[in-house]
Amino acid sequence: MKLGILTALFDSQPLEDVADYVSELGYEAVELTTWMGSGHFDLDRAGSDAQYGRNLKKMLASRGLTISALSDHLSAQQVLPPNDASFDDWSPVTDKQEMFEYGRDHLLRTARAASDLEIPVVNGFFGSTVWGSWYTWPPKHLEIYNAGWDLFVERWNPILDEFAKLGVKFAHETHPTEIAYNITTAQMAVDKLDRDDWGFNFDPSHFMWQQIDPVIFVKTFGDRILHVHAKDFEVQEDEIRRDGVLSTGSWRNPRRAARYRVVGWGQVPWKRIITALLEVGYDYVMSYEHEDPVMSERDGAEKAAAYLRPLIVKEPMDPEAKHFWLV
Repeated sequence: MKLGILTALFDSQPLEDVADYVSELGYEAVELTTWMGSGHFDLDRAGSDAQYGRNLKKMLASRGLTISALSDHLSAQQVLPPNDASFDDWSPVTDKQEMFEYGRDHLLRTARAASDLEIPVVNGFFGSTVWGSWYTWPPKHLEIYNAGWDLFVERWNPILDEFAKLGVKFAHETHPTEIAYNITTAQMAVDKLDRDDWGFNFDPSHFMWQQIDPVIFVKTFGDRILHVHAKDFEVQEDEIRRDGVLSTGSWRNPRRAARYRVVGWGQVPWKRIITALLEVGYDYVMSYEHEDPVMSERDGAEKAAAYLRPLIVKEPMDPEAKHFWLV
């Protein structure tokens, strides 16, 4: 397993400088974003200049870094946009049909770039036109929510067909506000799409928020886990009595009962998770993502690397190897 980092936390800095910095901290891979406004991967240039991607990989390799994934969360989410203004800042269009077409086309451009650069996975969100109906009151909500799955299948199967042609897999990040947001709905997505050429970008913090044991997700979906985000989560015991886990307000609000944290500063059971990942055969990248409201991006990147490096297992047990056991 390798230690990686989502470079979006340093988006305002040149990638060369970021690569120098994170490689010195012990990171071995970078995850680059392609959505509108992101700064470390020029999707237009990648589509028109093959040398651009080769030069990018060469620059990173000179620092001992690979690209674990291209991530297009904000565009992919527009495949199933909500019927309000939530995504208007993430898209050049506001009409919902046009937004779907933009999100689909941008995501497929990302997949083509990943294919050209031999990057095996593109991370993103499925989106949800019916997220607000997950709670079954009024009773009509359940009917509306279930109907949303039909549109999900209609729009995502053709996208996944194109991914398959390109030899790239899409990894959905199971996340609150997505149509697949917990273990039950993730299984619904698996069943409804009925294909094995896609999987998940596993982020344990989103399960902690919902009071779900993330290890169960790992053991449930096994080889569908294509990429991992390393992000912690904290439920502040003194604040949860006030507002509960669904408290609203800015993510930087120190009185939020439930909040993201730097790895090692929350309640995610990292040793159990790494063990479970090894047991299901995951031996790829754990990519640090920074959304901590307490400390800076640099503090986060440094503390996450220091915490995770001793836990990263470089050589999983070979189940076929013969061993002499002392008993």
